[in-house]
This record gives sequence, structure tokens and C-alpha cells, in this order.
Amino acid sequence: MNGMAGEGGDAGAQEGVVAVRRALISVSDKTGVVAFAQALAARGAEIVSTGGTAAALREAGLAVREVADVTGSPEMMNGRVKTLHPRIHGGLLARRDDAAHMAALAEHAIPAIDLLAVSLYPFEATVARGASPEDCVENIDIGGPAMLRAAAKNFAGVAVASDPEDYAAILADIAAVGGVGVGLRRRLAAQTFARVAAYDAAVSAWMAEQAGLETPRWRAAAGRLRQPLRYGENPHQRAAFYVDGAARPGVAAARQVQGKEMSYNNIADTDAAFEAVAELGGDRPACIVVKHANPCGAALGDTLAEAYGRAFDCDRVSAFGGVVAVNRPLDTAAAEAITGVFTEVVIAPGADAAALAVFSQKANLRLLLTEAMPDPAEDGLAWRQVSGGWLAQSRDARLLEEMKVVTARAPSVAELADLRFAWAVAKHVKSNAVVYAKGQATVGVGAGQMSRVDSARIAARKAADMAAALDLPETPTKGAAVASDAFFPFADGLEALAEAGATAVIQPGGAMRDAEVIAAADRLGLAMVFTGLRHFRH
Repeated sequence: MNGMAGEGGDAGAQEGVVAVRRALISVSDKTGVVAFAQALAARGAEIVSTGGTAAALREAGLAVREVADVTGSPEMMNGRVKTLHPRIHGGLLARRDDAAHMAALAEHAIPAIDLLAVSLYPFEATVARGASPEDCVENIDIGGPAMLRAAAKNFAGVAVASDPEDYAAILADIAAVGGVGVGLRRRLAAQTFARVAAYDAAVSAWMAEQAGLETPRWRAAAGRLRQPLRYGENPHQRAAFYVDGAARPGVAAARQVQGKEMSYNNIADTDAAFEAVAELGGDRPACIVVKHANPCGAALGDTLAEAYGRAFDCDRVSAFGGVVAVNRPLDTAAAEAITGVFTEVVIAPGADAAALAVFSQKANLRLLLTEAMPDPAEDGLAWRQVSGGWLAQSRDARLLEEMKVVTARAPSVAELADLRFAWAVAKHVKSNAVVYAKGQATVGVGAGQMSRVDSARIAARKAADMAAALDLPETPTKGAAVASDAFFPFADGLEALAEAGATAVIQPGGAMRDAEVIAAADRLGLAMVFTGLRHFRH
């Protein structure tokens, strides 16, 4: 048989280089595979392949040896069994520096395989497009991961490509030194094990969901490198951006049209802004400005430009150098308003040509387009690392299911609209969160305080500062509605709101002193509603 043991191995132009005399190529993603195989064949490599890959390579004029010819067994069970065979795995796993291994190859006429190129069945994409459970199961690859793991384990004698992006580096090494060097083989092996782990993580997560397991004994998560980052939250921290392949519109799937490279903090703030603005507008233009993951202004308007202006006026000081998110495609007026202030990032579902021209005048401003808005009600897992482990929870996908009036005075129609708006914003403010809103625009935001009454006072003070800066006749908290992300434990919080001029309050309720707090609201003339739903955000 052509291609016995001894034809593969570490023979090469220099020490540590694997000359590619035989390559097994079996890919679901055929991007670049023809050119890759042609380049290998041009250097004398035998190409072994399966099914659709073999057909594509033959159509391109390449000589291809079928896997069935190597194994002596036909493909069977609709392709489920084809490469799971000792004559394939022996050729991948045999140690080239072990005489007994090489003797076993010779004894059993097993051809050594020097390079394996496999891209796995598109399980993640099949799930993402909403395929039936039967289709998803059929797209769980078995032979591919087994071969990839074998080749990666034996990187001392085998090069492995688990992604079409690997082809260029492999061909560059072959051109430079006559084979694939040990450094590249080691890197490719590490990447391959990670790819298989990510694939298995996707399969296990889907199976757990199908089985209704909310807390499976083992939980795996993985991501693909989107980009290395210059640093993390601070310059001394290393960082990178990984994406999990989910179809949810947002910063991970966005197209960056212009601007400097996104930083770690830019990505975190942009995600916070876009998720928040998705809950605000409904059928109206909405804008939110975020600084350090907290909204510093949010508003609805008849136009995006109006919504941005009203959001900006909530806290012009904090908005400087912030992230702006909108829920409609950007037009010229919105672009001109936003670019009139120093802004780090703008994210939107789209932009017209005139708006893009306006943004192009600010070359450093990062503009991200997503083509769609995320669904605030979409379920999913949110992860957080702690020392020695991970916390996993479902997304906070609930918003407002009921409002129970608990005071003698019920909110007016205008107050109800502002209460709903303030509640949506408060959900995205770090706890303890207190948000004042009037005319469906924030006028004061208190975030991240250890005391809820401090959040109430800080938000009122910031509103008073903006009133002075804008020469308003009175502080905008006069007549405002207020949202608190959790209950008020004491009446002093209500008293701080009334002192600022607020007239209506929305909060979850459920405190031991609810009766005392309700009595205080009645005494102060406040309308108050309970939601029965808390939105802590740490």
C-alpha cells in the first residue's frame, strides 16, 4: 500500500519540522480548503479526504484518496461512521520517536498522517437558526473531535488545523522551512483542544436545556477570540475580547464602522448602554448615555436628536467622554448633535449615508452598527467570576408585570408614564439605584451607593447642579417620578424624594416597614406603586 509508516514523521528541512507527506482533510467549512489542498499537493503531499470535501477537491482537479480506501471499510449510517477506525487514528496517534509505534504502523500497513485539517459540523449555527432537535442532534460531530484530539495530542509528529484561519500559517511555515515547525504545531494543538472544548460546551448547554436541567452538575462555557485588547480595566492588566457565537444583536456582533480600537472599558460600557436602550423606546426614538457602566442620562423624543439632547441635559458633566446608544438608525440631525460633544462610542442599529458622513469628521469616535436591536425579554445565562469559581444566573429579562397602587393618591396618567420610564432605566443602574424622571427623560440618577437615601440625595443634587448650569427656573426634580430598584427600608428615603420635589414613586415593596413607608408617602402627598419585582444590579 502506498504511504506506509516511515513516510510521515519528523523528516524535514530542519530539526523539529514535520514534512507534510500525507494530509487528511475533512471539513464542514470549505472556506479556502481548495487552495490549501492545492498548495499541499504542489509540494508532493497525498490528500486523503471524505464525502463532500473529497468531491469539492476532485472538482478542482486534485487527486484525492478516499478515507474508505485507507480503512478498507465503507462509510456507513449516513456518514456517522467513516473515520472512527484504527487505520485513521493509528496514523494520527503513532509516536514517530517510538520504535514500537512505528513497527505497529508497518505491521498493520497503517499510513502515517502528517497533517489533519478538520472543521466540525456546524452545530452552533444549526442551533442558532432554530433548527429542529433532530437536525441539531445530526449536527453533533463525533469523528471530527476524536481526530482533532488525536492529532493535537500527538503534536510532536502531526500538525492540526481546526479552523480555515490556520491554513495561511501552516503554508507559510512549509514555504519557509519545508514543513510545519514545532512551535506552530504546539500552538495549533492548544487552539484545537480549546475549539473542541468550546464545541462540547455548546452541545452540553443545548442538551441541558433540552432536558430541562437548570443547574446541571457540570457547566461549561467558551468563546472565540474577537480581538486582543491593549489592556484591561487598567493599563497593567492583560485583556482580550471573546465572543460566544450567540446571535443576540449587540457589541459582540456589531460592525465597527470607524474609530480607534475598542478598549475593555469601551466594550463593557457599550454593552451596558445598548442593552439598556433596548428597553426604553418601544415605538419611540430613545437614547441613553452611559459612563462607567451607569446611565447618566436617558430620554425618549420625537426624533433621535431630541432624545439625545434630553438625555445629555440630565448630566452634561458625566456625559462628556461617555457612550451613546440609540434604538433607531442614525440620521443627520442625530449625528450632528452627538458629534458636537466629545463621545467615546456610539452604537446604533444602523445609520444613513449622510449620518456616516457626519461621523467621518470625527475619526477617533468609535461607531458601531448592529443591524438590529436585542430582545430585552430573551432568556440566557449571565456569568461572573469569583475567586475559585463562577456564578451563573439567568438574564434579568423581566421588567414590569404589575403596578399596585398602595397610597391614598393614585398616580396621574403622566406620572404613570414617567414611572414606567424611570423603572426601565433604574433596572440598568448599579445598586442602590434611584432615578428621577420627568416627561420620559431622566433628570437625576443616583447610582452605586451603600445607602438608598444617599442615592436619592445625590441624584437630586446632580439635578439641581444641572438646573443651575442650564439657568432653569427650578430644579427638574420638581414634579418628577422616581424609581428605586429595591424597596425603601425606612421612611427617610421617601422624605428625601419629597424634599427634592418628587410627586410619584415606583418601588418593589416587600420591606418589613412597608406600612411605615406607605404612611410617609401619604403624609407627604406622594403617589406610590409597588411592582413586587426587584432589579438589583451589582
